[in-house]
Amino acid sequence: MDALDYIHGNGLAHRDLKPDNLLLDENYNLRVADFGMSGMLVGTKLDGKMTTYCGTLDYMAPEILAKKDSGYEGVKVDYFAAAKILFIMMTSIPPFPTAQLTDKFYNLIYNNRIEQFWSIHTKFQNGKNVVFTPEFKDFITAMWSYDPT
Repeated sequence: MDALDYIHGNGLAHRDLKPDNLLLDENYNLRVADFGMSGMLVGTKLDGKMTTYCGTLDYMAPEILAKKDSGYEGVKVDYFAAAKILFIMMTSIPPFPTAQLTDKFYNLIYNNRIEQFWSIHTKFQNGKNVVFTPEFKDFITAMWSYDPT
């Protein structure tokens, strides 16, 4: 999150966060790589909205996937991808393939059936010692919502 704060503080959105683009240096410090799809947070119309359809499908926020003319906010789509990465780090499995309404798992989040989503994923852990604390669930759910504000 510190790396994202730094990137965003310098006026950029990464827009392609995924495990492949997170590296560790020789001292195990996180390095964010591949800024090929990054863009200025101000947007092309200087209204704070970005409109380019880009990123890796599995990590794209629903705002990008919707391809709406109103655009999306770069900070929020980066946080969406970061939350998906964090979930995978905790569980070793993705929470949902894509953030589309046709995806049965993301649809639960979109339609505010949050407890059902978490209940299903708790069952998927098959004896692993993964505990979804209320704080973790609230944090991740908020970052995945269609309107993360």
